[in-house]
Amino acid sequence: MNKKYIWLAAIAGFLVALDQVTKLYIHTHFHLGESVVVIPNFFNFTYVRNFGAAFGFLAESHPSFRELFFLSMPPIALIIILGILRGVKNEDTKQIVALSSIFGGAIGNYIDRIRFRYVIDFLDFHIYGKWSWPAFNIADMAIVGGVGLLLLLMFLENSKKKESEKGA
Repeated sequence: MNKKYIWLAAIAGFLVALDQVTKLYIHTHFHLGESVVVIPNFFNFTYVRNFGAAFGFLAESHPSFRELFFLSMPPIALIIILGILRGVKNEDTKQIVALSSIFGGAIGNYIDRIRFRYVIDFLDFHIYGKWSWPAFNIADMAIVGGVGLLLLLMFLENSKKKESEKGA
């Protein structure tokens, strides 16, 4: 088996497992809306059900549209990621890790969509309860981290190209 697919399975599998275990704990040990302070005035575990996407995007849309959209988009995204990964060299570990993180995060949230028709969020950052970041989960962190790493890699690659053009 190709090295990059082993990395994909290992990283995505680890992230899915971690995501699902943490969500299971929250779902079975917290009541909806219940919050436990971890770091006073900064971080709580709060059980939230997200019917939309990131930051509640489409949460208020018609339920039939929302369910169709959120049940059809992840498989398409996973196919696209596999297509991109196919063209990545085995030695490009950073890009493989980034794509694997996005892949694992997408699967983690997709499992929730299939099981519950919503995503369980629980990581709740705020400053003295006044300024608050929308609650999120491990899968969201994996997706954002993977996308962030891909953007950084693209920026660095673009910078290298510009430097080599200047030198030529």
